[in-house]
Amino acid sequence: MTEIEKTLENYQVRPTAMRILIYKYLAEKEIAVALTDIESAFAKAERTTLYRTLKTFEEKKIVHQIDDGTGISKYALCEKGCNCEIEQDLHLHFHCNNCNETVCLTEHKIPQIKVPDGYIAEDVNLVVKGICEKCSGQ
Repeated sequence: MTEIEKTLENYQVRPTAMRILIYKYLAEKEIAVALTDIESAFAKAERTTLYRTLKTFEEKKIVHQIDDGTGISKYALCEKGCNCEIEQDLHLHFHCNNCNETVCLTEHKIPQIKVPDGYIAEDVNLVVKGICEKCSGQ
């Protein structure tokens, strides 16, 4: 059994061939990817299979969805030990206005935000926009 298969089984996800391939694809990326990126990488796969795989991964806290302000949802693997809880696991994202890439800045955690009584926070997303180190040449 491969490491990816073990990881998927730890999340109670059956390690099908497509799920293993998508997990491997996401693990090799250093940027968040859109469904269209995954569709391009797996051109022969059905779009619904790819979408359902991402949704399963998101429900099982294997990936998190990022709204970087471009109008296109992007996905990135969660770091080990993450369960996407608002109280402890949220981190910054950086969107480069030049190359249009979005990356997780997992070492920069979003501080806990207290909302007024009666409000229930379900998601927090903080995106910093600017020029990435690759594009800035620094």
